[in-house]
Amino acid sequence: MNEPNPYQTQRYPLLIVISGPSGVGKDTIARSLIDRQPDSFYFVVTATTRPPREGEVNGRDYFFVSTDEFARMIEQNELLEYAIVYNDYKGVPKQQIRDALASGRDVIMRVDVQGAATIRKLVPNAVFIFLIAESEEAMVKRLRERKSETAEGLQLRVATARQEMKRLCDFDYCVVNADQAQERSVESILAIMEAERCRVGRKPVVL
Repeated sequence: MNEPNPYQTQRYPLLIVISGPSGVGKDTIARSLIDRQPDSFYFVVTATTRPPREGEVNGRDYFFVSTDEFARMIEQNELLEYAIVYNDYKGVPKQQIRDALASGRDVIMRVDVQGAATIRKLVPNAVFIFLIAESEEAMVKRLRERKSETAEGLQLRVATARQEMKRLCDFDYCVVNADQAQERSVESILAIMEAERCRVGRKPVVL
């Protein structure tokens, strides 16, 4: 059996899956990574049937689509994964990921916990990072400050988040995203990525 030549080892682009409960800052951290190295990373844009929140931009934050369009994407097998989240559909279009990986860029994807579990089955050599707030109190405070939920909706999100925290062991890494310390979280994820690039036997991501 031929021994691998370390001087000929190819460094493949990474697929980074950032997940965690609502209110932990997944979008903010993913955007901060892109801002730090815009030519090196590609941020996966998720398709959703929910209406945009104030300040969200179609094609940047999400692809906002109708239920009929989402159904067409399912039928055409255009989605890596999809799920119903708080009564709306969310899914990840495949082609953008393939194109970014082919260009040599690392791909950053932020998904909910159930989406991450599906992607783990489909792409086991992706890197899975679980993002948490510094405490449950901090997470609930962030959800309240969104002011995008009814009292009942907020209660549902908090209950769901408590259940999602139990899935921590399904991930490769856990990063605490504390208030006023987002740069530390970004640095932690960049360090994880550098370690993964040095992993012996890493295989290319195939969708």
